[in-house]
Amino acid sequence: MTALPILVLNAGSSSIKFAIFAASSSDQSQLASGIIEGIASAGQGRCRLLDADGNTLQDETADIPDSADGLARIVRLLADHPELPRPAAIGHRMVCSSPEITENQRVTPELLATLEHYVNFAPLHTPPALYILRHTLAAYPHVPSFIALDSWFHRDLPPTSRSLPIPQHFAALGIHRYGAHGLSYESIVDQLAPHLPQRLIVAHLGNGSSITAIRNGRSLDTSMGLTPTGGLISATRTGDIDPGVLLFLLRQLASSAPATLDAANALERIVNRESGLLGVSELSNDMRTLRSAIADGHAAARLAVDLFTTSIRRFIGAYIAQLGGLDMLVFTGGIGQHDSATRAEVCRGLDALGLVLDPARNSAHDPTRISADHSPVTVRTLAPAEERIIVRHVLRLLA
Repeated sequence: MTALPILVLNAGSSSIKFAIFAASSSDQSQLASGIIEGIASAGQGRCRLLDADGNTLQDETADIPDSADGLARIVRLLADHPELPRPAAIGHRMVCSSPEITENQRVTPELLATLEHYVNFAPLHTPPALYILRHTLAAYPHVPSFIALDSWFHRDLPPTSRSLPIPQHFAALGIHRYGAHGLSYESIVDQLAPHLPQRLIVAHLGNGSSITAIRNGRSLDTSMGLTPTGGLISATRTGDIDPGVLLFLLRQLASSAPATLDAANALERIVNRESGLLGVSELSNDMRTLRSAIADGHAAARLAVDLFTTSIRRFIGAYIAQLGGLDMLVFTGGIGQHDSATRAEVCRGLDALGLVLDPARNSAHDPTRISADHSPVTVRTLAPAEERIIVRHVLRLLA
C-alpha cells in the first residue's frame, strides 16, 4: 500500500496539537508535528513546527484570536514547507461520543449535528473540537475528515462498570459511563504488545487525569464517567464527589442565580474549572508550581497534591480487586511520565499489594521500569502515542 499523508488534529480549549504522517497499514512515519497554543490569550500565542527528529522548523509568537485563526496558521505552516505533503485525510481526536455514536467514522453534516446535541457530555472538550472540525472542512473541502473517539476503547465495558445507579428512564437517555483518554490507553496496550500483561492498570495523569483497569487488552473499568469530570481529582475538576455536595452547592447558587440554567452553568464552572488542584491549593493547577510551593512550605499546595495521589491509590486498590490481582502498573501523561514525586507518593504504602518502587530508577531521567527487581508487580512509565493510533483508525476507515 502506498503511504498516505494523514494530518492529525487534537483541539483543546486554548491549543491545537497537530502532526502529519506518511502512513500505510504496515508503517506510520511521523513527518512533522507542532502546536498552536495561547489561543485567545491577547498576544500570548505561539506557533511551533518540529521535524520528525524534534528539530524546530518554525517557532513564532503571534496574536491568535480564536481557534479558526489557529487552524489557518497550521494550514499555512504546512504549505510553507514544500517538503511536507498536503494531507489526503485528516483525523480528529473527539473526547466523548453520544448514545448514537459509538464508532469512529467519517465526518458528515449529520454527525456534526449529533455531536453538537451532546456537547454537555464533555463541555470542556467537545465545543472547541467541533469548532475545529467545521473549519477544517472549510479549509480542506475535498479532504475526508474522520473522528477518533476517546470513548471507543471503553465501548464494551461490562454492565457493572458501564451502568450508573440512576432510574432506568434516565439511563435510557444515554446516561452511563463512557470513559475518556481511550486513545492514550489504546496506545499503551499497543506498545506493550506482544507481551501484554493479562492484568494491567494504566494511570493517565496530566491536566486531566484518569485511570483504567485493563484485562487482556480490553477496558474492564475506568474512572471517568458520563463526562471527563468524574473519577480522579484533576487540575481544575473535582473528580468523584458526594452528590449531596452538588445539591448543596446548587441550592447555594440558586439564591444568586434563580434561573435553573444559570445555576447549572455556575455549578459547571465550579466542578470543571475552579476545583481540583487549583481549587484546593488556591494557587495553581500546574503540578510543577505546586511542587515548588510545597518545597516552600505551602500547606494548601501540600493538601491538594495529597488529595490527588490518595485518589489514585484508592482506584488502584479497587481495580486490583476487580482484576483479581495485578501484573503491571503503567504511568503515562505529563505528570505520570515526568513527576517522580507523584509516582513515589502514589505507590507509597502499596507494598502489600505487590507494588515496590526502586527509588533510583524512579528518579532517573526518562525512566522506563521503575519497580524494584523483587517487586511482584512491574511498574513502568510509557509515553502515550495517541496520534499514531488516530492514524491507524483513519487508515482502517479509509479501507
